Amino acid sequence: MEFKVSGGVINIVPELPVADDEYTPSERRAIDARLRQARKGPYHGPFDSVDEMLASMKGKKAKAPRIKRRT
Repeated sequence: MEFKVSGGVINIVPELPVADDEYTPSERRAIDARLRQARKGPYHGPFDSVDEMLASMKGKKAKAPRIKRRT
């Protein structure tokens, strides 16, 4: 428990138990290594259209959007 005194008022604050890491140290090292690798990229987007995003997900290049010209 923790006691805090402020302006003549005593607050009793229970300390919550610290949750144990659910992973073993070797598992935690493997997870951390994968996270470090993922932060390096490659990153994709932002996309100009949904079609461009879907093409990226499928590993293809999106077709350029058709622009209708006024005549």
